[in-house]
Amino acid sequence: MTKRVYDLTEEGVLEYEAELTHLKDVARPQNLLNLKEARAQGDLSENADYDAARTQQAQIEGRIKEIENILKNVRIIKATNDNVVGMGKKVKLHFVNQNMVKEFDIVGGLQANPGRGTISIESPIGKAIRNHQVGDEVVVKSETGNVFTVVIKEIGLSQSAKNE
Repeated sequence: MTKRVYDLTEEGVLEYEAELTHLKDVARPQNLLNLKEARAQGDLSENADYDAARTQQAQIEGRIKEIENILKNVRIIKATNDNVVGMGKKVKLHFVNQNMVKEFDIVGGLQANPGRGTISIESPIGKAIRNHQVGDEVVVKSETGNVFTVVIKEIGLSQSAKNE
């Protein structure tokens, strides 16, 4: 079985490391305190606080293992200084059909959050514009089958890539 490799920007690695530190140094100790207090209430068979603390403990431990696995199998992708769309780049796209312009940072799948302006290089838009340049008109087919056209207006380094 081949192990999965997780493509992240340097900023993504730092975010996961910070979350791991928080889980280990803050969330886990607080959860252990909650468990101790719930146990002190007596009968555990019908103790909702104890059940909730145990559920939270499982979630915390699961997330710690997940992040440790990601960080153990990470491949840090650094943005290049060329004018080609790839991870670590900020792109300004003109959506032709809607006559609207939007900016996105291109990141790995684990970092994507369209609401914060980050899209995955593996998303339909990311795949379509990958390796394209300013001025290219690209047809994108969404996962729902919709087809639309974008024109790449600008390509630059994302803020996180500038800080690296």
